[in-house]
Parts: sequence; C-alpha cells; structure tokens
Amino acid sequence: MPDAANELREEIVGLVRRYHGVAFAPQPFVPGETHVPVSGKVFDGSELATLVEAALDFWLTTGRFAAAFEERFAERLDVDHALLCNSGSSANLLAVSALTDATLGDRALRPGDEVITVAAGFPTTVNPLLQHGLVPVFLDVELGTYDVDVEQLEAAVGPRTRAVVMAHTLGNPFDLGRVTDLCRRHDLWLVEDDCDAVGATYDGRPTGSFGHMGTVSFYPAHHITMGEGGAVLTSSGELKKLVESFRDWGRDCWCATGCDNTCGRRFGWQLGDLPFGYDHKYVYSRLGFNLKATDLQAAVGLAQLDKLEGFIAARRRNWQRLHDGLAGLPELVLPRATPGSEPSWFGFAITVAPEAGFDRFDLVRHLEDQRIGTRLLFGGNLLRQPAYQGRPHRVIGDLRTTDLVAERTFWIGCHPGLSDRMLDHVVEVIQSFVARPVAMPRPARARR
Repeated sequence: MPDAANELREEIVGLVRRYHGVAFAPQPFVPGETHVPVSGKVFDGSELATLVEAALDFWLTTGRFAAAFEERFAERLDVDHALLCNSGSSANLLAVSALTDATLGDRALRPGDEVITVAAGFPTTVNPLLQHGLVPVFLDVELGTYDVDVEQLEAAVGPRTRAVVMAHTLGNPFDLGRVTDLCRRHDLWLVEDDCDAVGATYDGRPTGSFGHMGTVSFYPAHHITMGEGGAVLTSSGELKKLVESFRDWGRDCWCATGCDNTCGRRFGWQLGDLPFGYDHKYVYSRLGFNLKATDLQAAVGLAQLDKLEGFIAARRRNWQRLHDGLAGLPELVLPRATPGSEPSWFGFAITVAPEAGFDRFDLVRHLEDQRIGTRLLFGGNLLRQPAYQGRPHRVIGDLRTTDLVAERTFWIGCHPGLSDRMLDHVVEVIQSFVARPVAMPRPARARR
C-alpha cells in the first residue's frame, strides 16, 4: 500500500477514535427517567477503529479479521476450532445439520430420531431439530437454576434417542457431569447451546467445550457482540469439515475464501456423476446454506474479545449486587448457580412466588413504568407457543416447573453497561413494590 494511503488510513482511524469520545459520551443517570436496559452492547473507540480498518480493506466477506477471531476465540474456549457464522441461531442450525450428514454412517441423525432438550428455552435451540424431522423430547427444568432437571434424564432415553441439544440458561451451566455421563453411557451426541454463557465454567472447564459441538451468539445482548454473528465450537476435525460445508453452500471444497487448490488436486476429482476433473470449487456434496459472517463483524468481535474477561467479571459482580439487594424477600424466588459451576451470567432471573400476593404482570408492568427493562424467560413453555402446536414431540413428566416459568418468571439485566446507581435503583424499586404491591389493570384479551 502506498505511504500516502497508509498515512490517510492512520488519520481516519485516529479521527474515528476521537469521534467515539464525542458521539458516545456517557450520559447522567436520572432514576425513573433514564432507561435501565435489560441488555446492551458495551464498546469504545477500539471497536469503531477496527470496524473502519476492515471497511478500508474493503474485503467485506470473511477474511483476515475472521481468521484471527476464530483462532483466538477457539483458544479462549479451549476447543480446536471456532467456525464463524452469521448468528447463534445459524450456529445451532449448522451443528444439527452436521449431525445429519450421511458420511457419519450409523452415527448420523435421521428423521424420526429423538433428541433430548428442555421446554423452557429459546426457540432456535429446538427449531433445527424439527426442521430436520427429528423429535424433541422435552424435559422440565429446576426452579432457581432454570436448567434441565437431571433427575428426568434417564427416563428420557428411548430406543430412538440419539442426541442431547440444550442451552446453559441465562449463563448458568446445566449439570454437565450428569449430562455428559448420560451421553457417554448411551452413545449420544451432545450439542451445548452456549449462546448465553460465554466464559462460564463447570468443574473449572469452559462451557461449550464439553459437547461434540458448542454454539455461540454475538448478538448485541450477549457477552461480546459483532452486531449479528455466531460460531460453532468443536474439537473434531470431522465435524469441523461438515459444519464448514453446510455453512458455505454445501460445497465439497474446503478452500478458504480467496484461496484456490488447497487440496492440491482441484481438477483431479471424480465425484457424483460429474465429468472427471470438474472444478472442485463447484462440487456440492450437501444441501447447504450461505451462513458466513463478514470481516466487518469479525473486526468488531476482535476488539470485543480484548474486553471479554472484564465483561465476565462485571456480569458476575452486577448479578451478586442484585442478589444481595433482593435477598430476604420471600415473595421472590432468586436465581442460584448450578453446583460445581461458575456462571457467566446473562441475566438475573426472578420468579414471583405463588403466595406473593401479586403476580408477575403487576411487578413487570411496575418496573417497565419506572423505565427498568425486563424480559420473560424466552419461550416460557415452548409447547404452549403457537409455532409448536401439533409438532412431533415427546414429554417427560408434567412440565410443572416449566409452566411456572411461563406464568411467573422474568429476568432483569446484569450486563456490564449497568452502573452501581442503576442496580441500586432497580433493587429499591423492587423492594418498594414488594412492600406495597399495586395490581395493574389488565388489557383486553386478544386471541388469534
């Protein structure tokens, strides 16, 4: 690159860093007026600078920033491979798709095979199962951890059970000791949905590294962000190749973008019914997708990755501040960590006790009126959602706790963007409401 271009590049990046300081200067917090968001991205001039660096390259698709991020992120999560894609939901789709590939032989998942999961979860943990003709086996969760009730695991295994696909809820690891033992004894695939739990550990080891594959999201609400983005984690070379193929149009070729003839025999293959020597870059062995991330996204992720340890520490500190402030209120069931784990908290879950004298609707509406953001625990009970009516599935037990979650549980933020003043305000608003609850008017019921 000419010296003049390098000089201009440095000047542009320097101006961008200065721009961040002006455009995104901190604003004062005014209780009851300033919004306390349930989640949100935290960034500084570094993210803007690396984003502009990638834009000035004008490579746009997957390139040098993506390769650097994949290498560093895999090392941080203690896996051999991290494969970038365009979202955490796509990562789940890719992981399940890989397990259906015919090259896995008798280990491949086939339509009608069963996969153990939980009903109190996020839709795109389960959707790839149904999209591939697999049958979800829904288990209940524990109150407080909101992870799978491991006492139901053995009862869930049937003659066609082939895999376990479930998430670490709100950053709290499920009991990986019991789950991995089940998978080992019954020869089941394990996919960890780690989208909410980057940085969490179980028995001192990172979540996302226990299963045959793990999946991660880089949506703005998550531990680090690329805006949109995700990744599949694995230490299996076989599964890495399958995920890459499904991500990259289903092609048989494994050349990186911009590279040719990595295999050394680009025009020397005989595959399918194609003519001998058909360009390997245009041979397709799978019904794939195009789910790649861009270098612009990866550049932001690289800058975020430098801050990950601080983000995790802040989430744990904020979660503890909320827990300490709300302890001693019998009207509320507070969250707890799974034994043997150190969560990387995504949110702070609260369940309104049935005997509280008020319900979730009242408390959530009051918090929202005070400009404090809330969210429900994703789909609540997925089997009560419109999209899952009439879908093939099997249920273990009565999903009693899952129904309680659907009716009485919500969560509030503990992300690094929240200040101590914000967290203390949240605690004060909840304490005052519990002391003097007010029933909120119910809107007219609308059915479709």
